[in-house]
Order: sequence, then C-alpha cells, then structure tokens
Amino acid sequence: MSLLVVGLSHRSSPVSVLERAALSADAQVKLLQDTVAAEPAAEAAVLATCNRIELYADVDKFHAGVAELSTLLAQHSGVGLDELTPHLYVHYEDRAVHHLFAVACGLDSMVVGEGQILGQIKDSLARAQELHTAGRLLNDLFQQALRVGKRAHSETGIDRAGQSLVSFGLEQLAAGEAVQSWARGKKALVIGAGSMSSLAAATLARAGVAEVVVANRTVERAERLAQILAAAGNTGVVARAVAMDAVPAELTRADVAVSCTGATGLVLTAETIAAGVEGRTGAPAAEAVRTTPAGPHHGARDRAPAPRDAAGYAGPAADEREENCPLDLSVVPGAAAFSVLGEAAVAGMAAAELEQHAVWADKGDVAVRAQPGPGTGTDPAGDADAIAALAATVAVAGRVPERRRPEPVAEAPRPAPALFLLDLAMPRDIDAAVHRLAGVRLVDIESLAEASADAPMAADVDQVRRIVSDEVAAFGAAQRAAHITPTVVALRTMAADVVAGEIARLDGRLPDLDERQRGEIRQAVHRVVDKLLHAPTVRVKQLAAEPGGTGYADALRTLFDLDPETVASVSRAEDSTDEKDRGPA
Repeated sequence: MSLLVVGLSHRSSPVSVLERAALSADAQVKLLQDTVAAEPAAEAAVLATCNRIELYADVDKFHAGVAELSTLLAQHSGVGLDELTPHLYVHYEDRAVHHLFAVACGLDSMVVGEGQILGQIKDSLARAQELHTAGRLLNDLFQQALRVGKRAHSETGIDRAGQSLVSFGLEQLAAGEAVQSWARGKKALVIGAGSMSSLAAATLARAGVAEVVVANRTVERAERLAQILAAAGNTGVVARAVAMDAVPAELTRADVAVSCTGATGLVLTAETIAAGVEGRTGAPAAEAVRTTPAGPHHGARDRAPAPRDAAGYAGPAADEREENCPLDLSVVPGAAAFSVLGEAAVAGMAAAELEQHAVWADKGDVAVRAQPGPGTGTDPAGDADAIAALAATVAVAGRVPERRRPEPVAEAPRPAPALFLLDLAMPRDIDAAVHRLAGVRLVDIESLAEASADAPMAADVDQVRRIVSDEVAAFGAAQRAAHITPTVVALRTMAADVVAGEIARLDGRLPDLDERQRGEIRQAVHRVVDKLLHAPTVRVKQLAAEPGGTGYADALRTLFDLDPETVASVSRAEDSTDEKDRGPA
C-alpha cells in the first residue's frame, strides 16, 4: 500500500472553483466513508480549509487510486470532473509526505507561516479516527506532520514570516495604516462563532476596538464567545451576542464586520450591505463608477454593439478590447483573425481565458487565414488549419501572441469607507458584488490570495524547508523499517518453533537427561539460533530503511519460505496494539 493525495488549493485553482468545491462537514464524512469503501483505498483522511481541499488515502494502485479519488472529490464537491481535473494536483509516496509536512509548517498557506493549519490538521485526523478511516499509515503520517509543524514554529522564526489569515486580512482592510491605529475605537461585528470567527474577535479586541458584537445561528455559542471576550481584562472591550436576524440592524452601527460561517449560501447580500451603509450614513451606497479613455461605465453594461467581420463574427466591443483582451492588439496592417481554440493550442493558454477575437501580426511574411470564433456553428475541425498556419507564422515571426497589459483604468474618486468587510469563509459569505459599492471596502479570500502573492518571504523559510526535507527522509526510513518488522518477527517466531520442536525430539531420544542438562542444551540451541539470526535481521532493517529497500521483506519471505498468513497476523496484531495506544492527536 502507498500514500496518495489528490487535492486543490489556492495555488492550483481560482477561488471561484475552490468556493464551489468547498465541502460541508456532512460531505466530508460521506467522502471518507465512500473512499474507504472504494477498491483501491484502505485508509482515508480529508483536509478541508478555506483555501484547500485534499483527500489522503492509502492505495494499492496508483492510477486506479488517482482516478477513484478524483471522481469522489468531484461527486462530493458538486463540481464536474472535467471542470475540476485541470485544477487538481497529485502527490504520491514521499512527495505526498513532503506536501503534508510543508502544509503543516505553513509553507503552502496563503499567508506563509500561519499556525492555524496545525489545528485544522489535528481536526482532520480526529475526524478520520472517529470514523475509523485512518489506519496505521495515516495515523503515523498526520501525527508526525503535527510534530514537524510544531518543530518548525519552535526552532525557526517562521512565525515572523507570516501571520494568521485574520491578521493579514485586517492589514489589507487597514490599507497601509497600522492595524492598532486603524481599529482603535471602532465597533466590530463578527458573524459566526467557530474557530476562525473566535480568532477574529480576539484579534479585533487586542487591536483596540471599542465593541465586538457576535452573531451566530446558535445564540448560545455567540453568548459564550462574548463572555470570553468580556472576561479578558487586558482589552477592555465591550462584547455582546445577538441572533442572526439582528445582523442587518447591527450593520448600521458597525464600522467593521468579519464573517466566517459554514453556510453554503451568501450570508450578506449586496442589498443588505447597501442598506446597512445607507442606514449608517443616510446616503445610498451607489455603485462606484470607473472611467476609461472611452468614458465612464458601470461594469460590463452600456457597451456599443460589436462590429462584425467578413465572416459575420462579432468581435468584442471597443471598450472590451481595451480592458479585457489578453492579446497584444497593436499589430501591423494585414493581420488576420483566428479561432480561440487555435490560439489556445499555440500560445499554451486556456481557451476559456481568451476573448472570442484575436489578432496575429505576421510582419507581412505569412498571412493567417481567418477562422470564425466559437459559437458560430463552424466545424471545430477547421481549427486544425488555423493551428498549422499559426505554427508556420511562429517560425517566421519568432513569437507567439502575448498577454496584453490592461489599459490604465482611472477610478472616480471614492468616498472614504464607511464600512469595512472581511470575508474569511469558503464558500464566501459576502456577495462579491459588494466590491462595486462606494463607501465599502471588502477583503475576501480572493483578494487575500492576490495580496499574498506579493508578500515577502522570510529568511527562516529556507530553514523550515530543510527541516521538512529531513523529516520526510526520517519518516520514509521509519515506514520502510516498520514494513519489514512483521517479516523479521515471523522469521524469529519460525526459528523459535524449530528450536522447540528439536528440543522436544531430543527429550524423546534422551529421556535420562536431568533438568539441568536439558536447560543447558535448550540455552545452547537458542544462543546458536539467535547469533545466526542477529546480524542478518539487524542488517535487513538497516537496508530496508534506505530508499528502495522495501524489497528486502519479500526476499526474506522467499528465502525462509515464511507463511504469508503468519506475517499478516503479526501485522494485524501490531496494528491492534497501536490502535489501543493511539488516541486523538
């Protein structure tokens, strides 16, 4: 059996896909149960956070395991397999171990070095243990990951490299101002009472807000969190709890609102936020107006009709080409249009990312035949000619189309935010349309992902990477050594049975021996057998711990003709003993 992980995260997937693929608690339980019921998997654990969904399993076949785990993720997330597959990553054996250890240390987090992931890994293991889907491999793996993460935080300054997602989000809301100064005296509304919401409430209290209002579907949990905040004497914050139906009214009083619930739909719509701002300021929260060289417009509305080419294909309107087209349109006369699919094949860009219009500058050497865009009823096979022509043009022109830098977009002056919103939920709690409201600043997972891409890395990250590499090697050696232990135990058991049989036979042939003589003979035979087995069994454990050493167990079983059932029974006995000793991490 071998470790396999299939998953997606903020590094491999757009937030929009992550949001749709988010798993509820019930869905995670069902996913685990279905995974261990599938043929290739013997153990399973799910690690689901606001920016990753990963399924770990102990499988006996790699390709079948990847196919089964990918299919199960698609089924339980509700995202089609064809859509999900391009965003999935796969790690196997040592690479899978390395991935989890790096995740545990915060190296793969949206905010590098954040420590919240350790609690999420612990919860993931506890869930798998409770459902009995974690066996020896995943128990050992996840418990060691927790130890590696703790070691990284205690032995290095990785904590200085990163911060919690909450702290990072508040920094983005403060927009360059010190969070302590920005938060001082503000009234905060926290929606949700889980671990992330509790952290947000505590962080806001420490930052100096004057009041924290906690809203939750279960009011008792909100009251408990409010009591904890009020009891913390070093903050002096006023804390109270309200029911969820009081949120619209509280928005008219709040300066900042943080939402992180497990809801599958929106908790705060754009209309609710607009009403809250209007109730607070007395003025409607109108959409912010952007201006371009072509004049002001709102989003994608009020565009001029698109001109059509000779083939009847309507290219994008002028403002759409200026703002959104990813290709370089500043080309020489004589350039021709080609299909989106042909462009995707040559430029290596996903067709979905491209506009339905593209231009190729052939520098007058090679003309590219025009092709209608998708959706015009043309046979897709016609794209093959366009691809061939484009390839020929690349050979002459020496380049492929480049992504166009967007035209500068001037923002109309926006009023200072009257309401700051931080959405840490996945799927999101707050309607993304709120970004367009004047007088509101919204930071959500998507904007945090963009901001974190430019965040500086601390020097301690390299030290953590070395720790991860060392721990992966040690874990692999320990697993390989443990793999051969049942075979060594079975070999020694067989040797002990042979000794016992020979002593019994000797007793029958030499009945006149007294007990002292029998004891001397018994000890002598045992010493001979132990000395003969000592060096090979010690050496085989050392060899098995090295990369590629798993074959030594098979060699021992073959050389000594060990009964496979005897070896399996030793493994089952060890697993049973470990299970009794092993509690929730």
